Amino acid sequence: MTDLLAGRERALRSLELSVKRKLEGFLHGEITGLRSGLGSEPNEARPYQPGQDDVRRMDWNVTARSLEPHVRAPLAERELETWALLDASASMDFGTALSEKRDVAVAIVGALGLLADRPGNRLGVRVALGNDLRRLPAAAGRLQLRHTIRALLTLPRPEPGAVPRTDLGQAVSRLDREHPRPGLRVIVSDFHETNWTDPLRRLTARHEVIAVEVLDPRELELPEVGLLTLVDPETGRRREIQTANHTLRRRYAEAMTAHRDHTAQAIRSAGAAHLVLRTDADWVRDVASFATARRRAGARSVRTGVR
Repeated sequence: MTDLLAGRERALRSLELSVKRKLEGFLHGEITGLRSGLGSEPNEARPYQPGQDDVRRMDWNVTARSLEPHVRAPLAERELETWALLDASASMDFGTALSEKRDVAVAIVGALGLLADRPGNRLGVRVALGNDLRRLPAAAGRLQLRHTIRALLTLPRPEPGAVPRTDLGQAVSRLDREHPRPGLRVIVSDFHETNWTDPLRRLTARHEVIAVEVLDPRELELPEVGLLTLVDPETGRRREIQTANHTLRRRYAEAMTAHRDHTAQAIRSAGAAHLVLRTDADWVRDVASFATARRRAGARSVRTGVR
């Protein structure tokens, strides 16, 4: 047990250093938050200024009472509450490249903590497994982030069929219902389920949402290795297939491509940002590129007055 805990502590330190150094390197020494743009909390109403104010912020109640156009100016976001929803279902324990999908999922939570590390900002995590939605309280600071990552690294790995299939849609709905204060919400999953579209759309109505899709290359296409035994990690069901069948491999690849296209379209139509991370790629570079692109997009939207 001592060796196990020591190994996890070394992994935690290595993860923290890797995320911090790489992000600082890619972002030129300054860790830049994933969120950009104006605040979302309404402030006091004031008279509308043509050419300067966004008409979508018009306060129609005040306008009707005063008979003069008024807008509800946003309150600057000096404090950001971020909640990450981590899919801990058995399918996330799969990995054939540099790491398992679960490892990437935990690492992205660590990156979120560093990217959101500002005075007053807090990061909380909800872990979805079966019918359970475990809560790691929202808190600020590097020390609390280490506690959070340590808790995620020690999560039990479910045996196939030991727990009910994780309902991602229900977990997203609970996240929306139990944390109503507007902020940043990050969903980390492989999005194998298909019942999360409507809950995600409702979540984006109140919060800024980033959907992080974690993939492994072996999920995208079958290798030609002869007779292969496949096991459903959620139910434990087994099935043998002959991968020498070219038609089977082609149909599988086409089905996965269609599924991924559907997932991307559903995320976009819900109004969420989409970040794809792979177990065979440098996910830190991908996160840094994503954060930089959002920062630039936010700067453009502020200059043009478009949200």
